[in-house]
Amino acid sequence: MNRTNLILCATLCSLSLQAKQPDKPNIIFILCDDMGYGDLGCYGQKYINTPNIDRMASEGMLFTQAYAGSPVSAPSRSTIMTGQHSGHAYVRGNKEYWKKSPTMKYKKNTDYAVSGQEPYDPNHIILPEIMKKNGYATGMFGKWAGGYEGSCSTPDKRGIDEFYGYICQYQAHLYYPNFLNRYSKAAGDTATIRITLEDNIDYPMYGDDYRKRTQYSADIIHKAALKWIDNQDGSQPFYGFFTYTLPHAELVQPNDSILKFYKKKFFHDKTWGGNEKGRYNESVHTHAEFAGMITRLDAYVGEIMAKLKEKGLDDNTIVIFSSDNGPHEEGGADPKFFGRDGKLKGLKRQCYEGGIRIPFIVKWPGKIKPGSVNNHQLAFYDIMPTFCEIIGDKNFPKKYINKQVEGDCFDGVSFAPTLLGNDEKQKKHEFLYWEFHETNQMALRMGDWKLFVKKGVPHLYNLATDIHEDKDVAKENIEIVEKMIDIIHKEHKPSKLFKVTLPSIDKIKNK
Repeated sequence: MNRTNLILCATLCSLSLQAKQPDKPNIIFILCDDMGYGDLGCYGQKYINTPNIDRMASEGMLFTQAYAGSPVSAPSRSTIMTGQHSGHAYVRGNKEYWKKSPTMKYKKNTDYAVSGQEPYDPNHIILPEIMKKNGYATGMFGKWAGGYEGSCSTPDKRGIDEFYGYICQYQAHLYYPNFLNRYSKAAGDTATIRITLEDNIDYPMYGDDYRKRTQYSADIIHKAALKWIDNQDGSQPFYGFFTYTLPHAELVQPNDSILKFYKKKFFHDKTWGGNEKGRYNESVHTHAEFAGMITRLDAYVGEIMAKLKEKGLDDNTIVIFSSDNGPHEEGGADPKFFGRDGKLKGLKRQCYEGGIRIPFIVKWPGKIKPGSVNNHQLAFYDIMPTFCEIIGDKNFPKKYINKQVEGDCFDGVSFAPTLLGNDEKQKKHEFLYWEFHETNQMALRMGDWKLFVKKGVPHLYNLATDIHEDKDVAKENIEIVEKMIDIIHKEHKPSKLFKVTLPSIDKIKNK
């Protein structure tokens, strides 16, 4: 073959490869577990190294007023999946199904035969199903928390092509578990199954020998996610939802260079005694373990970015990083030590800012101006309409409302204009809404006003001047409180499973 033919052949091959590139962008959404607003360097963290996520922020857009859907895991994830706030979504709490489940043996270990949480309503479409309808390959790796094993809502039934991780968030309290769950069309699975971790079950789940387990779930799940990216050839757009469990729950990880670095840094460290009932083992180096878990997660983000670049997919892939709710104190975690609330009041399970305001970073090469910082107010239920606008689904939301379900709705507002630098075209929320039955709390944000409700008692804060929510100005602004209470009463759809006390203006007058 002469030189001219070689050049022609190479040109035709190049055009063929270019033709395989989808018009729609790929999307990877990395959602970590219980990372507070101030846990990353780019949000002001001084003690924990997060170079890859910080670089992502410098190359993309960092949001300063982004909110989770709820102050706890399952309902927060539900708002992403359903596009509904927690006054409308069916799943509003961590209702467990393992408590009444029979047990089974993994060698000498006893575990639950069925585990998981309250299923998503099968009559309301969820985000992966929408992505599938728009031609996307879908993969989810990490924590599901949207139904129990064998229920009407497991990954195989809700638009996921490939899943590897935990169906049950209670199981996810352990980083060296007895099993993980998988659903893989490529492997021929017809349902979500359990994968026994054979090297783990030789040792008990609790006690000194637990540390002899070698199969670390966070690493296993991350490797499965990287393999899934590796299998994408660019001919079909893909949506990856990477719901990594770091840095939640038990403070444990491999004793490698990451952990050893922090053991030296926090030489005089705290010890936590463990809690078998909560599936938390003893932690001898609580600060080192926690910091190491965040840096380990940061390394995962770096490897995801490197894999996209290696595959030639980085220029056409949107990457989002966020957390499902505010910081926790479980398993010996010590948020005060790291100042990780970002000067916000409250923790996980609370509707104060610290429980619901979260880090949120988006990288979209060629579309987002690098190093952008934006104060647009968004919540997790905005993700569904944003994705629909980005991928060109012009039928949202009308097409997806189930007319057979009374009151079926979507609550989000697309923030695609903000991402594209069109702030003047960005529609703003009239209000953002939260409720959480476990602590009997509700909240409504309307501009800079924040109404916090506990056991029906309303408290009003002006976030523009009181970000820590210290000065209750409800009595001085009765008309504003009345308006916000009226919104809550209109937005709250009663739930038999997740009950809260609605606010009353009379409770201000009686305070």
